[in-house]
Amino acid sequence: MQKRIVVKIGSSSLTGSRGGLNREAVAYFAGELAELYKRGYHPLLVTSGAVAAGFSAIGYAERPKKLHEKQASAAVGQALLMRAYQEALAEHGRVAGQILLTRTDFHSRQRIGNAVMTLEELLERSILPIFNENDTVSVDELKFGDNDTLSALVANLVKADRLIILTDMDGLYSADPRHDPNAVRYEKIDEIDEKIYRMAGGAGSGVGTGGMRSKLDAARIATRGGVPVFIGRASKIGDLVAAAEGGGRGTRFTTRLSSMPVKKQWLGYLSRPFGALIVDAGAQRALAENGRSLLPVGITGVEGQFHAGDVVEVRGPGGDIVGRGVVNYDMEDLQKVCGLPGPQVLEKLNGLHRLEAIHRDEWISLR
Repeated sequence: MQKRIVVKIGSSSLTGSRGGLNREAVAYFAGELAELYKRGYHPLLVTSGAVAAGFSAIGYAERPKKLHEKQASAAVGQALLMRAYQEALAEHGRVAGQILLTRTDFHSRQRIGNAVMTLEELLERSILPIFNENDTVSVDELKFGDNDTLSALVANLVKADRLIILTDMDGLYSADPRHDPNAVRYEKIDEIDEKIYRMAGGAGSGVGTGGMRSKLDAARIATRGGVPVFIGRASKIGDLVAAAEGGGRGTRFTTRLSSMPVKKQWLGYLSRPFGALIVDAGAQRALAENGRSLLPVGITGVEGQFHAGDVVEVRGPGGDIVGRGVVNYDMEDLQKVCGLPGPQVLEKLNGLHRLEAIHRDEWISLR
């Protein structure tokens, strides 16, 4: 089986500062992807650039901010983007297939299952799958936010050997190298903690949506799913192959974890919590460190409006997020039994089907 490498290319790498596709850049990346095939890899591409490619063609002076203008730009730009990729890949004897996804596709097991079936058929026939968010129908509250997140979810979905996130920066620095000449680049990072996040700034260009922080979010999702990550630059021949083989001009993020089920991906990174449960220190340790279920006795507070079967956030005594899970109680019932041991819960709530507020099989730690 060929090694699967997910490559994410951002808008700033494909378009000019005023929008429109940079055909030379598309041709370069097509050549790099074709070389991956020759080296025994099977690449999957997650590409941004539809809105950036389309807004100048549609007549806007700059990247639009209104939803309907962005959707119109994407409608034009997605066709331009795919045509450019198809023509550039044809020069290397390769064919691409388009897969457009929205956040709600990952909510539905049937829909994501259909996408996986399509994907596997494309891979079986050595077709390059090209993923993008379906910007023409997505609304802001249903969007991934940027394709960095989408690339991480795809990498976990296909159990990729590596996720390569390409940007206009050659990795993560201790400070912004454009303003601080003493900034130091990190070659390898084993854990993405708050110190690492503090080094990430905002969006890097006017044509894209994701800055370094969104790339760290994506790296965190992918590494938690067992996929190592490279964040960096590819502009010279051989750069992409170098990144796939553990080198390259960028920062490598390692992982010791195994692959994450799609259900856990959805729960941790795509679901929308309807409320929050505040837990004591003992319950926090049981959830985050010991893999236990959450019982009412460990809950000190309840926030929001939710019903049994909804997703809720769990916070520790200091307010920090511990994780997310599917709650087994309606909000009103859980408020009645917070802090009570099991026998008292069963006595107070007749007809209770299960004691756990959140079962460990319906839980993901985000610490």
